[in-house]
Amino acid sequence: MSRLSGVGVSSGRASGPVARVSEPLPEPAPGPAPADPTAEAARIRPAADAVADRLFQRAARVGGDAKAILETTAAMAMDPALISQAEQLVTGRSLPATRAVHEAANGFADALRSAGGYMAERARDVQDVRDRLIAELLGSTPPGVPELTEPSVLVARDLAPADTADLDPDLVLALATEEGGPTSHTAILARALGIPAVVAVRGLLAGETFAGAIVDGDLGEVDLRDEPVPAVAAERGVRADWNGVGATADGHEVKVVANVGSPADAQTAVDAGAQGVGLFRTEFSYLAADDEPDVPTQRAAYADVLRPFAGRPVVVRTLDAGADKPLSFLDMGVEPNPALGVRGVRVAFDRPEVLDRQLEAIAGAEADSGAEVSVMAPMVATAAEAAWFAERVRAAGLRRAGVMIEVPAAALSAREVLDAVDFVSIGTNDLAQYVFAADRMAGALATLNDPWQPALLRLIAQVGRAGAELGKPVGVCGEAAADPALGGVLAGLGVTSLSMVPAAVPAVGAALAAHPIDAFRRAAEAALATADPAAAREAARAALA
Repeated sequence: MSRLSGVGVSSGRASGPVARVSEPLPEPAPGPAPADPTAEAARIRPAADAVADRLFQRAARVGGDAKAILETTAAMAMDPALISQAEQLVTGRSLPATRAVHEAANGFADALRSAGGYMAERARDVQDVRDRLIAELLGSTPPGVPELTEPSVLVARDLAPADTADLDPDLVLALATEEGGPTSHTAILARALGIPAVVAVRGLLAGETFAGAIVDGDLGEVDLRDEPVPAVAAERGVRADWNGVGATADGHEVKVVANVGSPADAQTAVDAGAQGVGLFRTEFSYLAADDEPDVPTQRAAYADVLRPFAGRPVVVRTLDAGADKPLSFLDMGVEPNPALGVRGVRVAFDRPEVLDRQLEAIAGAEADSGAEVSVMAPMVATAAEAAWFAERVRAAGLRRAGVMIEVPAAALSAREVLDAVDFVSIGTNDLAQYVFAADRMAGALATLNDPWQPALLRLIAQVGRAGAELGKPVGVCGEAAADPALGGVLAGLGVTSLSMVPAAVPAVGAALAAHPIDAFRRAAEAALATADPAAAREAARAALA
């Protein structure tokens, strides 16, 4: 037996035979040069079409988030820029098609990783598309999840969205990966499926192959066994346990809302029972644009997302872009450390007209949709920045202005920041990254980005106290909000709304309704008194037992 530790990202305990996800194909050789580079380059586009067709066929058999993930990956496979770059590498440098695809895709992935934030999280998707294209060119089976014939524990280096989008939760008992972190796609998917998962398990794939595994998502442990172990699934929560009202057992209100970025996301959130939207990521309307969309275009795009929530609250985040999400029309140049550079609201300090046009479009979309819109800015560090943003929001005719708490300085100045705005929302993904100086995309640092880290919880508590004293709402819209066990603890720390991926809404709502607010406050105090995330989880669980 081998017992390994990682970061538990989806609660529960399950066991069963091991099914290992195949490793990516080896890096293609740079030669020999093709005899006919033009003919060699012509192989790339049909291969991309074949990969996309298979992904679209899989998408047609599923719905919801799985359908969206598969369709997005299919569209990435057909990306004209990627295909054109690969073709040029064949004709210009006489590379074989496989090597050209490898280099072109790696260039795209490197650019995304250097951008940081949401864009960095897409680098894994590009690598997945790369491997599928290379396999198609070679006539090989693409890497990925094997065909499962019995309930199994899935073990992998990492999982791409297309690998996992249409997994059958009746056959996948648990997930364990050597890489990834608390905000990775694997973590999000596992919580959506209600199956235990542990990521960042060092040594998981080293050495011998094991027959069975026990995965404990609460303790963050994986036991690998030489002998088979019985297939035992974790107990899963029942959606009907939640009545759709975001509140604790004694009626203390904690809104359960969703993170969205598109009309499809918004409808999925409505279907999941979300009471509103806690984070509408508007940059999705910009990512494919060579030029800044004009006000009418933005207005129409935002209204399409807002309409499903007519009469309900929606928090719109202004453009979270700049060096961290490079947009061609901003022409920001290259920064040595983009995660700490001109991003979010900082872009607007030099280009206030971009923000003002966006606010005009948001105000118009509110009128068109009937949603109750609030607006917040990302990457605010000081009370002066918060006040500057609030003034522009109100000048645009929008009633409620807020800011994201992602920078530690903003958390430490929460009282002064809240004095300047109507509400705040804590982005736990970035806040953890900055508090611990730990890139959230680095699997080796995943433990530092665990949302149960006591130091992170203490910062959240400080913001919660400031909100309570000033009578202003404090939300959480990072992946921490999607953890049913952590949601109640956050409420106990003074958080008044939890915003998450739509799939997590029912489970979090049901978990909140299971205990009164005083019990969650005791659980929060117990977690704050610990020294590491595993102890914080256990202390909170014991307090609620």
